[in-house]
Amino acid sequence: MPKVKKIIQNLILILLFCCSVAVFSHDAFANETEDYKKLEIFTDVLSLIRSSYVEDVDMEKLVYGAVRGMLSTLDPHSSFLTPEMYQDMQADTHGEFGGLGIEITVKNGDLIIVSPIEDSPAYAAGVQSGDQIIKINGKPTRDIEIMEAVRMMRGPKGEAITISVQRPGVSDLLDFTIIRDIIQVQSVKGRVLQGRYGYVRVSQFQDRTGSDLKQQLLRFRQKNDTPLHGVILDLRNNPGGLLDQAVAVADLFLSDGLIVYTEGRESEAQMKFSAQQAETEPDYPLVVLINGGSASAAEIVAGALQDHSRAIIIGEQSFGKGSVQTIIPLDDHSGLRLTTARYFTPSGRSIQALGITPDIVVSQLKIQPLNESGNSLREADLENHFQPLSEEPGEKTQKTDDSVPEAMIDNQLQRGIDLLKGIHIIKNSN
Repeated sequence: MPKVKKIIQNLILILLFCCSVAVFSHDAFANETEDYKKLEIFTDVLSLIRSSYVEDVDMEKLVYGAVRGMLSTLDPHSSFLTPEMYQDMQADTHGEFGGLGIEITVKNGDLIIVSPIEDSPAYAAGVQSGDQIIKINGKPTRDIEIMEAVRMMRGPKGEAITISVQRPGVSDLLDFTIIRDIIQVQSVKGRVLQGRYGYVRVSQFQDRTGSDLKQQLLRFRQKNDTPLHGVILDLRNNPGGLLDQAVAVADLFLSDGLIVYTEGRESEAQMKFSAQQAETEPDYPLVVLINGGSASAAEIVAGALQDHSRAIIIGEQSFGKGSVQTIIPLDDHSGLRLTTARYFTPSGRSIQALGITPDIVVSQLKIQPLNESGNSLREADLENHFQPLSEEPGEKTQKTDDSVPEAMIDNQLQRGIDLLKGIHIIKNSN
């Protein structure tokens, strides 16, 4: 046993030495020595398991488990990706993958649905934002890792899966048997409302979202003989996605100025993104719709347009995910999803655990039982979330569902149209 322990200690020390590039002062060296001593606990446990556990344990399983444990103490968004999980994550940002079509998160060990993806099997089955997944095919989900839950719900197209959910205000579990399908997410959809108002919905930020939105806006202009009286950009229940596509979307409406910047400990985490004058959209009135399901990249767009007074933000307080996750590949084709920085809007506002406060707060009206709580899930509710840098939390309101019906029964959308009509009337009266 001592020999095994010594070998493990030496391997860890060699790895730490090879990864270190800093020149340490006396105090830093003392701290580093103390860190090495703390690592002895890890090597003690590892060597005891290898030598004394009742049966042989695979070394990869032990190491992966230890890494998962480390990351679970950090924040809700840092996680370890096995080679299979890492491969699955690469598929996510390209808009096509097999599964149910839901965005999930973990709150205090509970698996919570952030939102169903539009036109997905889960969306068609009636799964709702805020549903807590209690079981997947009969297996309890308490304290399950989020990436493991994702893998359980994905599978071959055409196979059925049953999820049991607890819905706020409903006493009994609700069982949904859903047929898996290839989830082909069309991140940009649009139409013209009432003849003169462009409506475009961005459901996620994928690798073609910026260019797809640009083409949709071009079609709006080509379809109408007269200029549009305004555009509504719907980011409700948009869980985020690729940072560069959030920048590209904001850049379409801004001719210059800062869009977003990040701050972190490493130099690579210090980034600034600014708008370019080329191919900027005409300066028509712009309304952005957000709610409690608008997160991350969606909040970057809303915050940038709000800070530059380019758009009027309508709806409800956004989710408040203002942290940057970096995917770091490892030698065995596994990876780390590690939080490395925070987002800031152009004026220096931190989004983290605060979100974006609309210029005009409009709660979504919907028919629901009187005992339905309607509580929304936000970044500030998640265990180990980063604390906001500001002392004043943003206003909290209820989150809405992800459906976007016609304007007459979607009161948030109707308020946006009414606002654009008012701006047009005032402009023409001058």
